[in-house]
Amino acid sequence: MKILASTWVLTCDENFSIIHDGAVVFTDKIIEIDYKERIQKKYPDIEITQLEENSVLMPGLVNSHVHLEFSANSSTLKYGNFMDWLDSVIKNREELINKANNEVINAQLKKIQKTGTTTIGAISSYGFELEACAKSNLNVVYFNEVIGSKPDMIDTLFSDFKARLNNSKKYASNRFFPAIAIHSPYSVHPILLQHCLNIARNEDLAVSSHFLESPQEHQWLHKNEGGFLNFFKNFLGQEKAVTKPMEFLNTFSGIKKLSFTHCVETKKEELEKIKSLGAYINHCPTSNRLLNNNKLDLTKIKDIKFSIGTDGLSSNNSLSMFDELRNALMIHTEENCVDLSKKLLRAATFKGSRALGLNNKGSIQKDYDADMICIKMPDKVESIDDLALNIILHTKFVKQMYIGGEIV
Repeated sequence: MKILASTWVLTCDENFSIIHDGAVVFTDKIIEIDYKERIQKKYPDIEITQLEENSVLMPGLVNSHVHLEFSANSSTLKYGNFMDWLDSVIKNREELINKANNEVINAQLKKIQKTGTTTIGAISSYGFELEACAKSNLNVVYFNEVIGSKPDMIDTLFSDFKARLNNSKKYASNRFFPAIAIHSPYSVHPILLQHCLNIARNEDLAVSSHFLESPQEHQWLHKNEGGFLNFFKNFLGQEKAVTKPMEFLNTFSGIKKLSFTHCVETKKEELEKIKSLGAYINHCPTSNRLLNNNKLDLTKIKDIKFSIGTDGLSSNNSLSMFDELRNALMIHTEENCVDLSKKLLRAATFKGSRALGLNNKGSIQKDYDADMICIKMPDKVESIDDLALNIILHTKFVKQMYIGGEIV
């Protein structure tokens, strides 16, 4: 049993509870949270480790949507337009994937850890980062992604998907969770989609999918026109989308652990369906900005829970969640920054874990996993109301990290 005491204990629970001069008692699980003075009296025989002045003890961050297979990219891909970016991905895909060896992936995983993230939702198209993810200290929900819209390729694509999924199951543990990703409504044939979702239902696996990320996707799925028309004609010989957005969403009925990523082009009917499915939205503000897509309208999703993801280095310059939170804070100018900071920290901890189907992470609460980070404010924070904002503004790296109660 261990006890950590801190100037501030930020729980990120349902009430966003904050304790000044608090302490946390834990093993691999959280046992108790209270004021340091009370903890001292209750546990007189256990030494308390006091963190430094102006310290904050809070849950580890949860990156609900990250691609690691393009971790070799820095300045190769083209930004500013979704279709130009997609063309550059296809042009440079093989070279970038070959460069993203275990050494590159491991370096990014270490950066992710140093910047406060304890749990990731890793989207894997090929399985090349499987070993690195499974051997890392992080909690990993590993989404094996399926993609393919040509009817004559369904059996082959499904067999490949099942092989990757089964391979990931060999690494399953209390920190590594095999899961399923559906690439998008425009790129997965409805029959292939149904096959994969049947597995998810039968095995209670978490499922995630990109959904309505760009105006071009919206035009294609609703009207079979726009930038995607030439793309599908040239690459796949298709002139019509394989499904409509509502048809796609309806297929996910019965999936208990579900999230959709981006959703910046969703309309009222589609948002209502996402809500009825009990799904989360993974919000990736930097990626949306760099590809010149719209931002997620937080005022329109008040009844839908959202999490925060960095996406991959194919559409971001950093996999740091604190960098992502700062960008989100600056992008959503329609909201008060003090109030928004609290909402964002909850989205990056408690709600992130729920988006990944993990119900015992993302908060400092009794019986939750002891996944915690220790950070230091540059100076005294006068008002408890300003703590969340200052955490986002000033944190680059963490001082200490605990995963499952062990310092890493």
